[in-house]
Amino acid sequence: MPRRTATMLASTLMLIALLCAGVLIPVPYSEMSPGPTVNTLGDHGGEPVLQISGHETYPADGHLNMTTVRVTSADFRMNLVEAVYGWLAHDSKIVPHDTLYPDGKTEEQSTQENAEEFSQSQESAKVAALKELGIPVKSWVIVSTVIKGSPAEGRLHAGDVIKAVDGTAVKQPSDVAKLVTKHKPGQDVVFTVVPAKEQAAAEKDHKTATTTHNVTITTATSDDSGAKRAIVGISAGTDHTFPFTIDIKLADVGGPSAGLMFALGIYDKLTPGDLTGGKFVAGTGTIDDNGTVGPIGGIEMKTVGARNKGAQYFLTPADNCAAAAKDTPSGLTLVKVKTIGDALGALNDIRSGDTAALPKCTTKS
Repeated sequence: MPRRTATMLASTLMLIALLCAGVLIPVPYSEMSPGPTVNTLGDHGGEPVLQISGHETYPADGHLNMTTVRVTSADFRMNLVEAVYGWLAHDSKIVPHDTLYPDGKTEEQSTQENAEEFSQSQESAKVAALKELGIPVKSWVIVSTVIKGSPAEGRLHAGDVIKAVDGTAVKQPSDVAKLVTKHKPGQDVVFTVVPAKEQAAAEKDHKTATTTHNVTITTATSDDSGAKRAIVGISAGTDHTFPFTIDIKLADVGGPSAGLMFALGIYDKLTPGDLTGGKFVAGTGTIDDNGTVGPIGGIEMKTVGARNKGAQYFLTPADNCAAAAKDTPSGLTLVKVKTIGDALGALNDIRSGDTAALPKCTTKS
């Protein structure tokens, strides 16, 4: 066989071997790509995303779209060819698998966590919108979770209302940890609570639960490194009673990042006129009960998805601005927001056509 022919054959076989290796050998990466965007002012799955009853509402046209990111499943193993293709593609992002599923987290665990965060984001969106409108919302501190095997297991339950700890009234979730850690490990702490079932029954009848129970729990030692501190094994959170019904109907979505857009959608439906002035506005961002907007993941994919859908403006959490501005889709204006108040101010500028006043994202912001 001539040397040139032998060299070409060897090179071809080597190339085939490399391609086979690229297809067969898994790499520890996952893919993020633009997911669906949904107009919070419109319908999804045949019914309105936002359903409000018991209070006057107003027609709300235009677009206030929440955005999502599509990710590969936890058990999907990407090969080298797929990873290289994803790195070269403009509309996807390749990230280490552990970024999406840390510590061996299963897809089921990730889905459950995202569902819980989504539910909490809806509650905070309602509170933030109503506070911005000056509508009172009743709130109280509850047991959010109970750690399995902890001193509190079987003694306290998720949803129990915490009225006091050792006789000291509890006003916010952080009060609980402060009062518990005043003890040394092994000492007793007394929780004054309204059990979750009694609280739920009272809410159903539109009453205030008044019967409380004292629950004594012996503290344990924290597993944290460093100084030893007393714990009972719960996390505290906040629950609310709203003066009228606000339902958010959106299936197959998880995580906390739609909070800002839900809050704006609720605000729009409860006020005359259109917040957007007919413009196509999309956005993202977590939101807390006080209306503070927080950063999210996958910002580059969300801006691409929004622009592909037709968005002209994108409300961007301030902490995501620099990353988003590095590769802004053509025709999309990134607007920096830190609070729901900032977002409403930006929408006023968009509605009035005063876009020069908009606080735009830059690579340095």
